[in-house]
Amino acid sequence: MATADRAAVRNRERVSGSESGWYRGDCHVHSVCSHGGELMPERLAGEARAAGLDFLAATEHNNADTHGTWGQHAGDDLLVILGQEVTTRTGHWLALGVRPGQVVDWRYGVRDGAVGRHLDEVHRGGGLCVAAHPHAPYDSGTFLYPYEGFDVVEVWNGPWSSDLPWQADNEAALAEWGRGLDADIRRQGGWRPAMGTSDAHLSGQIGVPHTVVQAEELSTDAVLAGIRAGRSWIAESAAVELSFTVSAGTGAGAQRVGVGGQLESHGGPVMARVGVRGVPSGVVSFHTGEGKVRVASLPAAGVGAVEWRTGARESAFVRVEVRHPGGRMAALSSPVTLL
Repeated sequence: MATADRAAVRNRERVSGSESGWYRGDCHVHSVCSHGGELMPERLAGEARAAGLDFLAATEHNNADTHGTWGQHAGDDLLVILGQEVTTRTGHWLALGVRPGQVVDWRYGVRDGAVGRHLDEVHRGGGLCVAAHPHAPYDSGTFLYPYEGFDVVEVWNGPWSSDLPWQADNEAALAEWGRGLDADIRRQGGWRPAMGTSDAHLSGQIGVPHTVVQAEELSTDAVLAGIRAGRSWIAESAAVELSFTVSAGTGAGAQRVGVGGQLESHGGPVMARVGVRGVPSGVVSFHTGEGKVRVASLPAAGVGAVEWRTGARESAFVRVEVRHPGGRMAALSSPVTLL
């Protein structure tokens, strides 16, 4: 079944908009109202549906010009979250879940000490703040702010590897985020989830990649809550499916949690299990505070499962990556934390 056909089936199953489950969405999308954007909102909505997405976030550069137009293009099968890409002098960030017509100020840099009050402004309205493409190689694109105050880090922006001179360095962003996970969990008891977005400006870009979120329903509040909690993983396309669980104990005392969850193992062993579909001959790797600790290959058909045993004594978390044989990323998860 083609990707668009699978998306149509899934969307028909969710026409009520109230089903608890996993939803695919792209939280960084531009129309003609952004510099370099070439698509009208109607075209973006159509391409989002064709890509198998359940939601998108409209994030124009420093304006809310399309906020009033999305109602006619959204529907029970496609949620549109209002947002903005805030392009400051020393880094860009996404304000997701803003009020209709709200524009967040962007006229400052890291030395002005102003970003905190604008993050607070978005948070007061229930919105989410995302550090965008931290290692973008163009003026103002490199992210110079501390991550403190931001809810999420965009570790995957656009195609994983590209010859384009303005392509973000996703490997660098992922490595930086991964290095900070162990310290965040151990010192603060919390961590910033990862996000993947297309940063779409042109036809054919939306959904490459996108974030898959577990939410109580297909609504702005529920989707943002799922992202904020880290109940998410990132996919290069709707053809890729991933399941990730960690379990401990047996019988009546057995526990199992999914991505973004917290498992109380009481110092005992735990079993991490990953199921993958849609990555032929892919390579699955498990990552902890000690780096890459387990690698296994998938069958040529691209469907398989991998298990690995560890425990809280070895690390405070486990996360997974799935790559194509040449190293290009196909999927990656937020962590499961271990106690």
